[in-house]
Amino acid sequence: MSKVNTVMVGNSFGERAFYRFARGLCALICRVYLRMQVEGRHNVPASGPYVLAPIHRSNIDTLIAGTSVTSRPRYLAKDSLWKNAFLGKLVTALGGFPVARGTADREALRRCIEVLQGGEPLVLFPEGERKSGPVIAELFDGAAYVASKADVPIVPIGIGGSERAMPKGARMIKPKKVHVIIGEPIRVRRDENGKAPRAAVRETSEELHRALQRLFDEAQRRAGS
Repeated sequence: MSKVNTVMVGNSFGERAFYRFARGLCALICRVYLRMQVEGRHNVPASGPYVLAPIHRSNIDTLIAGTSVTSRPRYLAKDSLWKNAFLGKLVTALGGFPVARGTADREALRRCIEVLQGGEPLVLFPEGERKSGPVIAELFDGAAYVASKADVPIVPIGIGGSERAMPKGARMIKPKKVHVIIGEPIRVRRDENGKAPRAAVRETSEELHRALQRLFDEAQRRAGS
């Protein structure tokens, strides 16, 4: 597999045009087929890097999160996707960067920090793997950790209806209503020396958990779930 730059995605005219086309198509599908509505876009930073932290109930959550903001966010993807040349180009154009299966967590986190330090927003699911049900699982500290290292805000996102649209094991997306609510940015507390102590990272994860549960509950209600 050829090496893919972790920090920057392709920015040639053709790659930018392809991204705009792909994103527009995905946004159209979400808006028409899933009747997706998005609240709180004003909470997304107008420029610069940030961590986009959605709940995770479906394989389409990355697509939904990515089309809920105007910037092109980056996200982790299995390196096996790059074994197919076309698929690799597609995933790269849409913001994906490869992480090898079995890669140590700290290596994946290092790559995430590089993306943020490179000035790009990043999608990171704080629950880790896809979950099921109405209760937000205990969060990993990864989102708060990389946000603290890159000194960027975390933007929580509640997605209602995605599990009904494509539950675990489903191969097709059902035309179920999806509602997205973007919450206010959360910053990791820093001490007088400008550093974020481990306790502050943990506190931020707990604050993020509360925000995600509140946003998820409301998004589910508005989606009719």
